[in-house]
Amino acid sequence: MFAGALDLGVLSPALPALGAAFGVGPRDLAWVFTLYLLSNVVSIPIATKLADRYGRRPVYIACVTVFALGSVLAITAPSFAVFLVARAIQAAGAGGIFPVATAAIGDRVAPERRGSALGLVAATWGLAAIVGPAFGGLVTHFISWHWVFALNVPLASAVIVMARTTVPATATNARGPLDVGGIATLAVGLLATMGLLTRLYAYSGAVNAPLAWAMVAVGAVAFALFALVERRAAQPVIPPAFFRDRQLVVTYALEIVIGALEGALFFIPAALVAAQHLSYAAAGAVAALGATCFVAVIPLSGRALDRVGSRVVLTAGTLLTAAGLLVFALGFGTLAFTLLAMIVAGAGFGALLGAPTRYIVTNHVGPEQRAGAVGLLSVFLIVGQIIGGSLGGGVAGSHGSLIEGYRIAYFVFAGIALAATLLTAALAPRHVERASAVR
Repeated sequence: MFAGALDLGVLSPALPALGAAFGVGPRDLAWVFTLYLLSNVVSIPIATKLADRYGRRPVYIACVTVFALGSVLAITAPSFAVFLVARAIQAAGAGGIFPVATAAIGDRVAPERRGSALGLVAATWGLAAIVGPAFGGLVTHFISWHWVFALNVPLASAVIVMARTTVPATATNARGPLDVGGIATLAVGLLATMGLLTRLYAYSGAVNAPLAWAMVAVGAVAFALFALVERRAAQPVIPPAFFRDRQLVVTYALEIVIGALEGALFFIPAALVAAQHLSYAAAGAVAALGATCFVAVIPLSGRALDRVGSRVVLTAGTLLTAAGLLVFALGFGTLAFTLLAMIVAGAGFGALLGAPTRYIVTNHVGPEQRAGAVGLLSVFLIVGQIIGGSLGGGVAGSHGSLIEGYRIAYFVFAGIALAATLLTAALAPRHVERASAVR
């Protein structure tokens, strides 16, 4: 999971060198991340359904292998088109790694200790967010951008060896007909939705409006067909019962909001450069303070889940995040208020990201559907991240003054965090959550 998380940030410092090597500009380079998201979000429900059907170990090893093969192709890519294919292959493998591993933890770790285990797992993402850009910059500067993916190959080899004896092999789901119709219609619907969201700005003009409406239509038809297929499927890829359970519905809604709040993190360096005229390095260092607090709090929030339950942890996380974003909106023109905001918001994000929602799902869903339920969280998180990024950029750029635009954008993000606090009130209290925990 560390390798998969590292792959998201490690390439950012290498983009200029990559563009120069292949002779492509920023518009084409955007596909490096857009295509990764598209392939990732489609692979998640497929990999998780296969893991519930055939067992965690074979699917997990297959996902790690695909991820490593994509990394090798990225290193050796002779053209930009081949490199994009490599990114898609990497994402297809990475899409199954995190939810399948999380489901395996749910299978093996007792309910009273799952929070701590999931907290340690989630901390790998925060650590990768800190290490990734620095590692990518050093490798690109001293060697070549090709080799930012080199670490993935030995990591994947070691993981495959360990997974053969550590990851559970027994399939939890009875063999039945594979829901091919559900997988196909879901994939088309997700592709249309993600294509629309990732290119939201490009579709805002009159010239591109027909293409945007076409994607809306394709997505609507695909999801309508998906709902019909799932009602009749013997083993649906996403059981309709997931959306009749209040605890799961609230959790999935929270995951979208949490993903949208992550959009606030993306614009922090740019806001600091505009307001305080910091260098990009200094602005990045300030943002890294928030990431450090985030990493430090995640294991603590994981242990708190076992003691006080998910509702308390998520409520505290949303309130801290709202407070930190509000302080940032009011005071990002001064360094002292900015540092305070990073500490408070970083602690809030540490309580929100990674463990709490996965703790709810792994406790609430049986082993036969656990990977699929966790994978759906990942899909909703990615959708929320793209919504948050589009919202932040749209609000910040819609005002005459860039500084005022960022200020209003962070007031909006603080409001979203407060709305998330209201959502947490609909979650089950700890004694109900503990009583319904599935081993």
